Amino acid sequence: RDLIVKNDEVFMRTTEGLKRVDVIYRRVDDDFLDPLTFRPDSALGVPGLMSAYAAGNITLANAVGTGIADDKAVYSYMPEIVKFYLGEEPILKNVPTWRCREPKDLAYVLDNLGELVVKEVHGSGGYGMLIGPAATKATIEAFRDKLKREPEGFIAQPTLALSTCPTCTESGLAPRHVDLRPFVLTGSNHVTIVPGGLTRVALKEGSLVVNSSQGGGTKDTWILDE
Repeated sequence: RDLIVKNDEVFMRTTEGLKRVDVIYRRVDDDFLDPLTFRPDSALGVPGLMSAYAAGNITLANAVGTGIADDKAVYSYMPEIVKFYLGEEPILKNVPTWRCREPKDLAYVLDNLGELVVKEVHGSGGYGMLIGPAATKATIEAFRDKLKREPEGFIAQPTLALSTCPTCTESGLAPRHVDLRPFVLTGSNHVTIVPGGLTRVALKEGSLVVNSSQGGGTKDTWILDE
């Protein structure tokens, strides 16, 4: 609601008047991005944004159509993608990931449901997932039925031991699980680490789900510079 398009340029409404915007990192799905181009009933998008994009006056850091990368199964192919496009071995190893659409992987997952985290390939926000070690037998069996019916809709990974840090709770300081998301800008000649990051915390005791939609919160992230 703070963005407006004039003459194929994007501006942000501020207390000091309109200010030109050059880059947008969006959290809105393609269909809702611009009611003049996509869904006309969208109240989330910015009318005229796609015209400004086509004119080259705004950069969408995650361009239209890149939503395919949100499919969690794509993650499991990253080592092969790196080798194919760069001809190099990946520097960072993937978390082991089983694609339930493949019979061999599905058999392993079904035999080890109580130890794995199972996620919907199109899921987000911590919804529709199973954390085996924290799940009841009934929940595990219900997920087993889902996997047998729609194996192509799920991946599975080991349950990772997230770090904890002191967190203010109603009963005082207590450890809660956290994860850190750094932001890295890659240019043609160098890589820049943004001096900050997003630290998410699972506010529920014992929970490994840090998503805000599941009751998670955030922490200030400090960078100590020598």
